[in-house]
Amino acid sequence: MFYRKIIDKLEEWSLKDNRKPLVLRGARQVGKTTLVNFFAKKYACYIYLNLEKAEEKAVFESPASFSEKLDAIFFLKGEKKGGKNTLIFIDEIQNSPQAVALLRYFYEDAPEIYVIAAGSLLESVIDRHISFPVGRVEYLAVRPCSFNEFLTATREQASSDILSKWPIPQYAHEKLQSLFNRYTLIGGMPAIVANYASNKDLVGLNSEYQSLIAGYIDDVEKYAIKNSSVQHIRHILRTGFRYSCQRIKFERFGESDYRSREISEAFRILEKTMLIEMVYPTGSSSVPFLPDYKKSPRLHWLDTGLMNYAVGVQYEVFGAKELSSVWRGLVAEHIVGQELIAEDYSVLTQRSFWVREAKNSNAELDYLLSNAGRLIPVEVKSGVGSTLKSLHLFMDQAPHQLAIRIWNQPFSESEIQTATGKKFRLLNVPYYLVSQLNQIIERCDQ
Repeated sequence: MFYRKIIDKLEEWSLKDNRKPLVLRGARQVGKTTLVNFFAKKYACYIYLNLEKAEEKAVFESPASFSEKLDAIFFLKGEKKGGKNTLIFIDEIQNSPQAVALLRYFYEDAPEIYVIAAGSLLESVIDRHISFPVGRVEYLAVRPCSFNEFLTATREQASSDILSKWPIPQYAHEKLQSLFNRYTLIGGMPAIVANYASNKDLVGLNSEYQSLIAGYIDDVEKYAIKNSSVQHIRHILRTGFRYSCQRIKFERFGESDYRSREISEAFRILEKTMLIEMVYPTGSSSVPFLPDYKKSPRLHWLDTGLMNYAVGVQYEVFGAKELSSVWRGLVAEHIVGQELIAEDYSVLTQRSFWVREAKNSNAELDYLLSNAGRLIPVEVKSGVGSTLKSLHLFMDQAPHQLAIRIWNQPFSESEIQTATGKKFRLLNVPYYLVSQLNQIIERCDQ
């Protein structure tokens, strides 16, 4: 186990006066169980329940009262009830609707006990007559490791420390960019990062990627609400990586004969598992804005390392000095999108991008960042030969004067003028600082 920033969020939760049971939401193998086991070291009494085990599941499904079930939990685990500093972790809670319902009674009748729940397929069963008690639980999203966490895990502490300095010293740029390229290649799945940190063997990681993807495919029957969805989900898992960071059509997706309704339902099931996100565009340049669900979404996968393996571009990424030159720039766009939310623990966070679809004048921007009442455009472009035409079109209609370009050069600022004469500030931000965009904007606003 290496340190992850979400531990700080768990600490904040534990210190709340009106603490509610905490539900961790995230895809399979993002490290939910490992995180809680690490966090549990601070508790005098730690009870771990895995509801894939019949004996532990049966405790929640008996007709007994809540008090009796609580007694049974302590008895089953050989722990003394009544101690102050007790954490109960209910893993794979989706296997028992009764356990989900019981969370409200932990909040109402046993608030002194710290309760965390999680499940690798939790997202897929939310619509299956399992209702989390409204107002009686709170949520945190667990995502793959961020670049900063990758540095900590791989014992690059000096590089991690220097990321907190401002401005970043010029001498650190080449090494930081090289380390970010390695992070882009490997991705942020905790088990894979830990394996690389221990062995520094890139080739040996391929069996880990293969095992993860095969595991997701094997879980299809658990994802699917209807048996007819199984083949559609399998098809997406086997062919969908090649459409990463690209706009997709549901009809006949992946050169299949499947209809739009069938594929769209399968995509939404996978989205609930947090394996993918369908990122929808907007035509707005100011807040508030709404994604346009009538337009084609862009497909983002859980992790860039998994994507690199699945589409066979690992060798390209490994040898690349400029990420935007790999696979038509899709790898660079995907890792930037991953970093934008890597340290965002809200389950409601959704990414978006901007489009203008007009006759003979289409334009598209990679991402939009909401900051201090502004919708800031984020474009992933190299420094050479970048016209930034779409960025200029957006800034012409934006009610502010700030834009961001992500590139492989050190941080800089430019004053740009559009064809209509509007001037705006362009922050040129290196890849390794993407997770700090809000802090960078705050400093530059001062």
